[in-house]
Amino acid sequence: MAAKKKNTSALNEKLGVSQPETLNKAVVNQLKTVKKQAPTIEGLVSGILNQNQAALSQAITIIESTAQKHQSQAKTIIENCLPHANRSIRIGITGVPGVGKSTFIESFGRLLISEGKKVAVLTVDPSSSISKGSILGDKTRMEELVKEENAFIRPSASGDTLGGVARKTRETIILCEAAGFDVILIETVGVGQSETSVHSMTDFFLLLKLAGAGDELQGIKRGIMEMADSIVINKADGDNLKAAKMAKNEFNRALHLYPPKESEWAPKTLLCSALKNEGIPEIWEVVSNYFETVKNNGYFQHKRKEQNKFWLMQTVESRLKSEFYANPSIKKELEKQLKAIDENRTTPFEAAERLLSMKNE
Repeated sequence: MAAKKKNTSALNEKLGVSQPETLNKAVVNQLKTVKKQAPTIEGLVSGILNQNQAALSQAITIIESTAQKHQSQAKTIIENCLPHANRSIRIGITGVPGVGKSTFIESFGRLLISEGKKVAVLTVDPSSSISKGSILGDKTRMEELVKEENAFIRPSASGDTLGGVARKTRETIILCEAAGFDVILIETVGVGQSETSVHSMTDFFLLLKLAGAGDELQGIKRGIMEMADSIVINKADGDNLKAAKMAKNEFNRALHLYPPKESEWAPKTLLCSALKNEGIPEIWEVVSNYFETVKNNGYFQHKRKEQNKFWLMQTVESRLKSEFYANPSIKKELEKQLKAIDENRTTPFEAAERLLSMKNE
């Protein structure tokens, strides 16, 4: 009897693909359980309070959704989680693209977890202005941290939000705090004046810099230096170590030019090599000293109140903008005004005046 011919066709169906090792196995099991039945909003809230990461992920998806049907659900989730929030420390981490933010966060996060902390990482990926899409690839860059049971990594698209922060980052922070995370790390798109929005929602602002990249003077010029509670020069290893030490001295001199902070904290400049895991414990020591200082002098509570006020103003602005463009009359008139601009029958300023005047009609 002739042996059965082996099927070598590219269309041959396989039995399945095994899960990659970079996935958190505990979360995979949670997702399998959740997927068996569609969770209710009460079920999601209960899951969050019971520190179920699958429920947390699904709730964040609802929070981030722009669909009208999810608005009331998102409100209910936030209202139920709010009494259990405000128990973490929030650290903003920013720096130019290529400075090593993801590598640093992985090393820093693993150190915190080794000290018994639960760490949530909220990363913001820039959205394309053309396709509106984002890669959302931070989990692949933090392949060791993502396997930790006490770590939660959530990449979000920045959308059209200014400042390198996703539209719903503040609400996501509340959900993560309700889920029992001690430290919230917020990674931003990059550096610029618009990073004020990141500073407004965090307790500690850490600025990552590179030595020898030509950005020392730019860093000194920008307002970002005034917001930084600590400057960390990354990739301070090998042939770059000498340049990193020189850059540290330059930044220390620059910091003396700024007036004292309201927090009574003097910003520190540190060196580290996130890739080689060097200098990370010293950074956590500085962060810990900062929180000890601001909690003792009352600034921590003051800044949290300021964060809530800023959050209020941002929420009002977002709501007004959303309702303005959702108005059927505005939509119809907007099309007319856009066509009029194309045909040079009006100016953008006149068109805007016409649209804005309609809200009172």
